[in-house]
Amino acid sequence: MKYFWLNKKNDNLHLWFPDIFEFKGGIQVYSAFLLKTLESLYPNVKYDVFLKHDIRSLASLYSITNTDFHFAGKWSIALRKSVYATQILGYGLLQRPSLVITSHVNFAIVAYLLKRLIGIPYWIVAHGVDVWNITKPTLKIALSHADGILAVSSYTRDRLLKEQNLDPSKVSILPNTFDASRFQIAGKPKYLLELYGLKPEQPVILTVCRLSSLDSYKGYDQIIQALPEIRHQVPDVHYILAGKGDDQPRIEQLITQLNLQDCVTLAGFVPDDELCAHYNLCDVFAMPSRGEGFGIVYLEALACGKPTLGGNQDGAIDALCQGELGALVDPLDVGAIAKTLIQILQGTYPNPLMYQPDALRQRTINTFGFEQFKQTLAELMKNSPIGS
Repeated sequence: MKYFWLNKKNDNLHLWFPDIFEFKGGIQVYSAFLLKTLESLYPNVKYDVFLKHDIRSLASLYSITNTDFHFAGKWSIALRKSVYATQILGYGLLQRPSLVITSHVNFAIVAYLLKRLIGIPYWIVAHGVDVWNITKPTLKIALSHADGILAVSSYTRDRLLKEQNLDPSKVSILPNTFDASRFQIAGKPKYLLELYGLKPEQPVILTVCRLSSLDSYKGYDQIIQALPEIRHQVPDVHYILAGKGDDQPRIEQLITQLNLQDCVTLAGFVPDDELCAHYNLCDVFAMPSRGEGFGIVYLEALACGKPTLGGNQDGAIDALCQGELGALVDPLDVGAIAKTLIQILQGTYPNPLMYQPDALRQRTINTFGFEQFKQTLAELMKNSPIGS
């Protein structure tokens, strides 16, 4: 086994990301933190960052002089895939980087080709659905020949190992992180109470996610189905579902069928600078997903000191530390979701930490904050056979 000690001036690291500037989904946030961490750990290394969908960088975020960005986003969707593949392959052959890290498994096919041609090692970041149930032969080959795989959760790692029969020593865990400075404990914002027509003492359940038919596994429809039972015990409860997507018409129909128009608000897309305010508006954050690789939104809600509910069949188990930081329920059991949310709202859920906002926030930062992310990556880079 050999190890990577990326700190020499002639070292060159290639990072292949879908995007990090124009869109802020889970993969994008993870990729941005990965770049920031590497730049901090190894300031002498030359970084070339290849972005498939972005068209420009935000200089205020990345000002290190030895980091160059390469964009394929200016090309049409029809051409972009080919242009990006040509770009990462061409620069790889020309520059011969010390290591390639791709934050999406689909790019790993090119990384495997580079390794076959000139021996460049590569790592893959495994987030969740992107690496589950892979049957495409070329992707399976790329996974099996990767020099290292960074899984965002133990759930993702275990599932990946089970499905792909990989060498366990090559798959390590680097959990998601978040910017704790952006998510602080505060009172319910007056402007949001007025916007949504709520009373300060009114119990609020919040979910933040895409309302996509591909993401219906996030469980927001299960919460809506649980609301009639919740209302029996908590009559003035209100559910705010923040997000937009093609699943909204189905959700609107479900709300009408259950006669819940007066206690559900579809808030639409919430910009990044209003997320913290929305977390502070709620009394419990709930996303009983059954297909999350991890779920950064759980960390954001916890950092705002909010009781949090997730599913017990996916990466939420990691984000909520097996139930130490929040409540885990069967995401397909509407009755269990209703019962647990009632307990949380009535203050009877048997986890005292959930009702100690400052302690909950600090525990979350200690476990998943950026410094912990940085320390874990440093240990992986230096001490793990993942870099062999």
